[in-house]
Amino acid sequence: MLDVGLGAVSALECAVEGVPFARDAGIPLAMGVVFGLLAGSMLVVRRRWPIAVVLVALAITPAEMGFLMGVVGLYTLAASELPRRIIGALAGMTFLGTLVVTFVRLGQDMARDGLELGEWFLPFASIATSLGMTAPPLLLGLYVGQRRRLMESLRERADSLERELQLLAERAEERAEWARGEERTRIAREMHDVVAHRVSLMVVHAAALQAVARKDPEKAVKNAALVGDMGRQALTELREMLGVLRSGGEGARAERASVPLAAVGVAAAAAASRAAEDGESSDGPCLSELDELIGQSEAAGMVVNLSVEGEVRLYAAEVESTAFRVVQEALTNVHKHAAGAKTHVRLAHRVSEIAMQVENEPPPVASAASSARLPSGGNGLVGMKERVAALGGVFVSGPTDAGGFRVSAVIPAS
Repeated sequence: MLDVGLGAVSALECAVEGVPFARDAGIPLAMGVVFGLLAGSMLVVRRRWPIAVVLVALAITPAEMGFLMGVVGLYTLAASELPRRIIGALAGMTFLGTLVVTFVRLGQDMARDGLELGEWFLPFASIATSLGMTAPPLLLGLYVGQRRRLMESLRERADSLERELQLLAERAEERAEWARGEERTRIAREMHDVVAHRVSLMVVHAAALQAVARKDPEKAVKNAALVGDMGRQALTELREMLGVLRSGGEGARAERASVPLAAVGVAAAAAASRAAEDGESSDGPCLSELDELIGQSEAAGMVVNLSVEGEVRLYAAEVESTAFRVVQEALTNVHKHAAGAKTHVRLAHRVSEIAMQVENEPPPVASAASSARLPSGGNGLVGMKERVAALGGVFVSGPTDAGGFRVSAVIPAS
C-alpha cells in the first residue's frame, strides 16, 4: 500500500510537471501529462527494481520532473542488498545529473531575470542543491539497510542460540535419565547383595532348624540365634542404604528448587553421580570383613577354605567393596544352587591388581540345606560383571570340569 501510494503521488507530480515540459518541448499537453503519469508510476516497483527507478528518475531530470521519484528511488537503492559499488555509481550519476541540470536551469533563469549575484553563487547553489537531493536519501538508506541487516543477524543468532539451548536441554535430560538409570541399577545391585546373602543364610538356617528341632534342641536354639543375628544385620544394612537414599533425595529436591529449569537435568545427573559415589565409597563393605562373611557361611553348614596370596594392603573403597560383593554373591549362589558343597575362596594381592576366585565342588546328593528351595532371580552374575566392568576389571564365570562352578574376577588396584 505504501508503494502504491508513493507511486500515485509521484505520477501526479510528474503529470503536473509534464505540462511545462510539453510547452517547452512544443508537444501536446496531453502527451506531456501521459508521459509524466507513466514515468512517475515507476515508483511502484521500487523494491523489486530499484536500479530501474533510479535510471528513470535520472533520465527525466533534464525535464525537471520526478524529484520525489529520484529521492525515494535513491533511498530504496541505498537500503537494498545490492553491492556498494553499484549504489555508489548510481548515486554519483544522480549527483552529477542534478548538478548539471541545476547549473543550466539556474543560469538560464538568472540571465532571463537579469540577476547578477556573483560568479560564486551559481556553482555554490548548484552543488548545494545536488547535495541536498542526493546525500540525505543516500545516507538514510545506507543506515536503514545496515540496521536491517544487523537486526536480521541478531535474529538469526537468537534463533541459533535458542536451538542450542534446546539441544543442551535435551542432552541434559538424556544425561539425567542415564544417571537415574545408573542409580537404579546400583540400588538394585546393593539391595540384591544385602538381601540375597543375608536372607539366603536365614532360609538355610531355618531349614536346618526345622530338621533338628526335635532331635537336637540345643543345635536348634543355636540356629535360631544365628537366624536372629543375620536378620538384625540385614535390617541394619537396609536402614543404612535407605538413609543414604533419603538424604540423596532431599539434596536432589533442594538442588532442583534452587536452579533454573534448563539446568535441572544437569543438576539431577550430578546429584545422582555424587550419591552413587558417596553411597559406595562411604558405606560399602571392605575385605577385612571376609573372615566374618566366611564364618557366616560355615555356620550355615558350608565348608569354606580361604587362601590369601601376596601382601595384604589397603585399596580404594570402591575396589574393596566390589571385591567383597563378588565373594559374597558367589557364596550366596553356592547356598542357592549347591547347598553343602565344599567351596574354595582364593584372594591374590598383586602389584597393580587384586584377583579373587570362588570355586565350589559338586554338591552332595542330599543335605539338610537342600530342602530350603531358595529362589533365584538370575541377576547375581550380571550384577557382579557390571560391578567389575565399571572399575575396568575382568569377570569370568562358568561350570568346571568336575561338575562345580567357578567365579573369577580381576580388578585394577587404582
